[in-house]
Amino acid sequence: DGEDWTLYLTDLSVSLEHLVDMKIDQICHGSIKSTTFMLAHNMNRMLKHFPKEYNIFPETWCLPAERVCDYSDFQAYSRGKNQKTYICKPDTGCKPGQHMICQDYIFRPFLIDGFKFDLRIYGLVTLIDSLQVFLYEDGLAHCCTNQYCYPKHSNMHDVCMHLTNYAINNNRENFVRFDNAGKMKCDTVKLWADIEDVVIKALISAQYLLCHNYHFCFPWHAVNPAGACFELLAFDVMLDHRVKPWLLEVNHSPSFTTDSWLDREVKDELLYDTLVLVNLGACDRQKASEVERCHIQKRLQPASKKGQYREKSSCIFACSM
Repeated sequence: DGEDWTLYLTDLSVSLEHLVDMKIDQICHGSIKSTTFMLAHNMNRMLKHFPKEYNIFPETWCLPAERVCDYSDFQAYSRGKNQKTYICKPDTGCKPGQHMICQDYIFRPFLIDGFKFDLRIYGLVTLIDSLQVFLYEDGLAHCCTNQYCYPKHSNMHDVCMHLTNYAINNNRENFVRFDNAGKMKCDTVKLWADIEDVVIKALISAQYLLCHNYHFCFPWHAVNPAGACFELLAFDVMLDHRVKPWLLEVNHSPSFTTDSWLDREVKDELLYDTLVLVNLGACDRQKASEVERCHIQKRLQPASKKGQYREKSSCIFACSM
């Protein structure tokens, strides 16, 4: 509460009014969000223009389709296969019957001792204009609790075999928390490079929209070298039998609950490094106050038409950058 703060850390939605009222020396987390529906739409748009480069996520449809041709594409894709299985998930905060994401099922995933799993990779976005991203080298693996076999009518309701979600599997009797790091028998250097490629391309797909929102909320952000906001994202990635990473979704509010020693080890260090990289020391409150005071005085002073034109032109130039 109040205005005397430097860092605002939240995993809840931040109102537009709150963002616009932020001071130049303040930094906010959780301000620029991209819903699952929005991400899928942007990724599909990039896939049409760059089919080879954006073959990094399963075939995905936004339902109900906004355009007739989108639904026709989904129907044509389904008719062209003898047997198809899909995973449907709701958009962020949506109600039943509203927007959902329908995603092609990965039939041949990479398995650990016969169990399906996905990787949670943490990424920190500190700048959106020049897209400055940091990937955390430690992550978590979410495993199913039932051994995997190909989906068919008889096992379709076995969610603990098909879905890797922690919230689904952690209450099972055979759920085990592994507190040790693990290694896979594969080229991990190449795998990590492929994961980096997936993360960067996913962010690029939404960059133009995020830049627009960012400059609308923070038109004078350049005064603060640290930027006005940052996002700590969780990228859920699944590997197929060829150890190729596929992006399943991006979480803008990942859970930092710690249920085990490994959870605490990974997440505590992650949050510590985040606060270091956000560079709170660059928030010069005195300098920011002086700049803000000068800006207010400029706006209060009557200006000639020529002066008004120059001020308006510089503002447009700053936003376009």
